[in-house]
Amino acid sequence: MAQGRGSAENRAAVRLGLAVLLCFILIQGEVAEAAVYTVGDRSGWTFNVAGWVRGKRFRAGDVLVFKYSPSAHNVVAVNAAGYNSCKAPRGSRTYTSGNDRITLARGRNYFICTFPGHCQSGMKIAAIAA
Repeated sequence: MAQGRGSAENRAAVRLGLAVLLCFILIQGEVAEAAVYTVGDRSGWTFNVAGWVRGKRFRAGDVLVFKYSPSAHNVVAVNAAGYNSCKAPRGSRTYTSGNDRITLARGRNYFICTFPGHCQSGMKIAAIAA
């Protein structure tokens, strides 16, 4: 009888171990699916980059990398009104490293450069993440 109980306990431990392993694999799979995009590709974050998003399918959790000269540009996360007007609303987050990594949220994500005239010259993107 003792042998039978031990076998049942071993099977339960194995099942639990497999369940934990399966959960770990599923979690890793979700993380591994996030894509990394360099905005503007080789040109980086620069003028006339607004069309760069065409044909791309972004997902929440994907990362946009903005590469630029911090003495010449910045990246500001804005709302739709800020994107359309090329003006950053009060409290907008400003990035200035020249190598900014921004994780996309589900829905519409808007970014502009607030240096004078840059956004008006197409230095802005609207990325929609599913």
